[in-house]
Amino acid sequence: MTRDSHRFVLGTVMLGHFVAAFAALGMPPFFGLILDKSLHSDAAWLAGCLYVLPIFFTAISSPWWGMLADRYGKKLLLLRAQLGLAGSFLLAGFAPNVWVFVLALLLQGVLGGTFSASNAYLATVFNGAALTRSLTLMQWSARAALVVAPTGLGWLIATAESPLVLYRYVAVLPLAAALFIWRLPDQSSTAQARAREPVQATTAQASPAQIYWLQFAFIFATVITFPYFVPFLSSQAGIESSAMAGLMFGLPHLVYLVGALPLSRGMGQRTRILSLGLSFLLVAAALLGQAWAPSLPAMAIWRAAMGLGMTAAYISLHGLIAGLVNSGNAGATFGWFESSSKWGAVLAGLTAGVASHALDVRAPFVAGALVMFAAGCYLAGLAVRRHRLCHS
Repeated sequence: MTRDSHRFVLGTVMLGHFVAAFAALGMPPFFGLILDKSLHSDAAWLAGCLYVLPIFFTAISSPWWGMLADRYGKKLLLLRAQLGLAGSFLLAGFAPNVWVFVLALLLQGVLGGTFSASNAYLATVFNGAALTRSLTLMQWSARAALVVAPTGLGWLIATAESPLVLYRYVAVLPLAAALFIWRLPDQSSTAQARAREPVQATTAQASPAQIYWLQFAFIFATVITFPYFVPFLSSQAGIESSAMAGLMFGLPHLVYLVGALPLSRGMGQRTRILSLGLSFLLVAAALLGQAWAPSLPAMAIWRAAMGLGMTAAYISLHGLIAGLVNSGNAGATFGWFESSSKWGAVLAGLTAGVASHALDVRAPFVAGALVMFAAGCYLAGLAVRRHRLCHS
């Protein structure tokens, strides 16, 4: 493949994932409104359960879809993921009651999985450092959707006759993505093109199980602060403005959008374990700093530090996983990688609720910091052991 062909493939896959994530990540903040205004349900507690539901079923289904991708082709399973999202969005948009809406979200989790499917397809086109950069850009599209979608969909909901109707409109997005993906080269042609290209040798710095557990710990520690972040700002930091709370929530993701590409060029390929350990320790310090931030400027500094640590951690994890995959095992590898991420998010949501009610709103920050500190110390020990083995 030429450089322009590589850019076209990467750009198309990124765009397809962005439009899918735009709806999947942008609609959950409005579940309470959908239950009240569209489905006429007074069970406000359901909103939290509905948020976890598709994540839970994605965690279960991702490895299975990944193994099917290795057998039947990454492009075919990527098309399936986009069409599955479109179908579940349409069902949600026409749901006559809460139970049909619940079924639609369940199907979204089972039939979706566009992130792992996209990454598996990219592994048939890129390898080594190029694959690491591609995965970093894919995460960039997810962060961009997380920042843009709630604002954009919030504006559309304000003009719609019913919040639920918006699902009918956003179903067009994965359908359009499927059309663009259909025009991409299939797995056999991309594999043949890669076979004619020089391969940059890479050595796995960690086992698959180690990477999956590190991903689990990282997602757990960062997501655990999400559910009660705004109430925490109000009660502990005295920040009452919704706009300011939204800015503080999105600040780490904005840091990723700005810093991911420069950092990915500067971070070394052979020190992924050390850089991941240091980034985990930075996230741990930032979480503790936020828990006892005395003012808004201090909170902003710690949120930015968390964003820097998150960015470096993602890049390091992408480098580690890129050292494991090839075009034959990419589906299963990224399926388990995505599954570990979703399980981390599910456990984080449950732990945040229990910890906040049993202790106080600082508890999720402390719990996340402890997990990151433990994982950082483990990685430091792993880095020291690797250094001794290399020089013995």
